[in-house]
Amino acid sequence: MPLAEKRLLLDSSHPKLSLSRQCRLLSINRSSLYYKPRAASELNLELMRLMDKHYIDHPYKGCPRMYVYLTQDEGYKVSRNRVRRLYYDVMGLRAIFPGPHTSKRGKDHKVYPYLLRGLAIVQPNQVWATDITYVPMPKGFLYLTAIIDLYSRFVVNWSLSNTMEAAWCAGCFEEAVAEWGAPQIINTDQGSQYTSDAFTSTVLGKGARLSMDGKGRATDNAFIENLWKMAKYEDIYLKAYEDGIELHNGLAQYFYNWNFHRRHSKIGDKYPSQLYLQSRPALCQ
Repeated sequence: MPLAEKRLLLDSSHPKLSLSRQCRLLSINRSSLYYKPRAASELNLELMRLMDKHYIDHPYKGCPRMYVYLTQDEGYKVSRNRVRRLYYDVMGLRAIFPGPHTSKRGKDHKVYPYLLRGLAIVQPNQVWATDITYVPMPKGFLYLTAIIDLYSRFVVNWSLSNTMEAAWCAGCFEEAVAEWGAPQIINTDQGSQYTSDAFTSTVLGKGARLSMDGKGRATDNAFIENLWKMAKYEDIYLKAYEDGIELHNGLAQYFYNWNFHRRHSKIGDKYPSQLYLQSRPALCQ
């Protein structure tokens, strides 16, 4: 049974089986499913909620312009340092154009070249893309990562966490490879999670090549940025989940529908599963 279908079977309110027990029975890694939202002050949560929604529609706004938006348009009396820390360090945001404070890699981390320029993507598992986004919660926040196949728009895996750790990103990639096989290339930004040895060694160890966007160019990863925008407007903001369990269950349904029951105009009004799964025999040869 595919991992996406297993996730739909989880029931946190089951009268006899704990969530841990259900995960063991379904062979699901519980650590990738449930996290307590990370706490923050009410003011910081409100500022981040506003920035998250504003950024979705204005991804070209860096920290200085976001500060102007919060203080001039929304009327908050907050310091530049507070906005800077929330924008970069907590939310992990970056403007789509290069600037002095784009997604930062570790100082000693290797950056891999961008491999997608001029590349014709003609089959599943040729190129995957991955990214992390901030998810506001009533009493804190979580992070969401996902991996999407660029040929078919099929979401091969996703995961929630309350920290942006490299091991978490690597684990999400490993689960996807175990389920669907390794891609030829995986494209990321230059964030420290992706330039770390924990992530790069995992990817290279599976025989995949690493491609990394130019500094600040979130448009290089436009497919997954579009996934974030749609997931937030169509599901996360609309349903206002109360906790991590509700969020997980809602996203499990959302991504399942995205893959199997939603036609996408950019792929000829087909379902992502049609393009991705039709080629599975060829991928396994």
